[in-house]
Amino acid sequence: MNYISTRGTGAVSSAEAILTGLAPDGGLFVPSEIPKISFTEIESLKNADYIERAKYILRKYLTDFTDDELNQVAVGAYGNGNFAHADVAPVVKLSTDACGEAGFNEGPGNIPAAGSANPLNGLQYILELWHGPTCAFKDMALQILPRFLTCSMKKMGEKRTVAILVATSGDTGKAALEGFKDVDGTKILVFYPSDGVSDIQKLQMITQDGENVMVSAIRGNFDDAQNGVKRIFTSDEIVQNLEEKGYMLSSANSINWGRLVPQIVYYVSAYCDMLKMGEITCGDEVNVCVPTGNFGNILAAYYAKMMGIPIKKLICASNENNVLTEFINTGKYDRNREFFTTISPSMDILISSNLERLLYSLSDTDTVNTLMKDLSDVGNYRLDCNMQAKISELLWAGSANDIETGEQIAKTFEEFNYLADTHTAVALNVYEQYVAKTGDKTKTIIASTASPFKFGDSVMSALGITIKDKDDFEKLEMLSEISGLAIPQSLAELKGKDKKYNNIGEVTEMDDVVYEFLN
Repeated sequence: MNYISTRGTGAVSSAEAILTGLAPDGGLFVPSEIPKISFTEIESLKNADYIERAKYILRKYLTDFTDDELNQVAVGAYGNGNFAHADVAPVVKLSTDACGEAGFNEGPGNIPAAGSANPLNGLQYILELWHGPTCAFKDMALQILPRFLTCSMKKMGEKRTVAILVATSGDTGKAALEGFKDVDGTKILVFYPSDGVSDIQKLQMITQDGENVMVSAIRGNFDDAQNGVKRIFTSDEIVQNLEEKGYMLSSANSINWGRLVPQIVYYVSAYCDMLKMGEITCGDEVNVCVPTGNFGNILAAYYAKMMGIPIKKLICASNENNVLTEFINTGKYDRNREFFTTISPSMDILISSNLERLLYSLSDTDTVNTLMKDLSDVGNYRLDCNMQAKISELLWAGSANDIETGEQIAKTFEEFNYLADTHTAVALNVYEQYVAKTGDKTKTIIASTASPFKFGDSVMSALGITIKDKDDFEKLEMLSEISGLAIPQSLAELKGKDKKYNNIGEVTEMDDVVYEFLN
């Protein structure tokens, strides 16, 4: 299978698409066709483990990788104790009759709420994507991307050092640093907004080990960081200067197809788990609700749907930065709006890069080029009636502000004894809005994107717990005691680690940071 740019560049192999990251014309690589999966195949995967499911799905997209190569990358990423849960990405049913039967709800004190009258009881299935080394869903892709990359380098005969540039709103940065640390032939530099990540997210990044890593804060928001990285990628002068020094640029953001394709796997796997649990029979439709800012996570669910997973509706959940909600509901995308710093910082995004892939799938290169030029020139674009109808058929969208998010955390903990982080709570709230407005009682997979311990301040505030005069680790211990859940080991180990990266600069200085890091 070949990969083509959303903006018209000719076909390349999957290895070249992964190695390059961003297409030379500034577009995003997409597969030339969407492979299919039959109900017979889905049934055959029902009793397979996560690694076997991953190999099966990846084989359909990465046709230039051998079976042995796919086995090595999948086992390396999802085996060897890299994930704290045996199922890697378990599915947990929210039910007052079944609290504690799987996943995160295991632990002392998890007694079901009595006599719940919640009309959604038993309809929500939490897909926990944060059992990896950095406690965020980005591990699902960023534990395997470095392995894809090194394999692709060998296939392409690439001798240059690959310089990975990353913009992060919190979780991608740490997951990428952890995935690429000390990987031969690579260096990785992460930019994050100085005031746009949680204290724990920042601590995870600035204490990062590894001889080939660098972290830099910028004054601005995630969109500023992301635009800065894209500008560097598309600057002929910078690219040429780095090539002369023996470097090639690549990305670990979800603009890289190697980041996106592993995310398709976990939606297929979640459907298989629901079959295995006896919650559905093969062919039954489910909905998928995803908290998203950059649109990559929900786009992976779209690809799973296009493959043949019976997904009825994709529910897009936004926080107060609700540019996607407005777009899906009106057909107008407008980044010219107030930017809000929220308690769900990984969604504090106004330019959703992966939306370009969906637009291409529903239209053509000329349309995408026109829309992306409008976005760049004036900061907005509007779909025609035909495309807007296609979007409305696929997606339903809603948003939740910080107050609603906090109330949802408390409500879910009280009714189901399930502790959600601030991003998962946005999805839970928007799902309730969806059911209230549509009456659709289809069973729904809700993507849970981070451990609540990563956003302990906000979670405890939502539960009415006073945290004044407590340091980060005292807060983690309090949350553990209240919830009956163990502090994730990778977060507990942050205590006492040296803070190595405290530099902060302007967006306009990002070029200089890159040159300095790469000498």
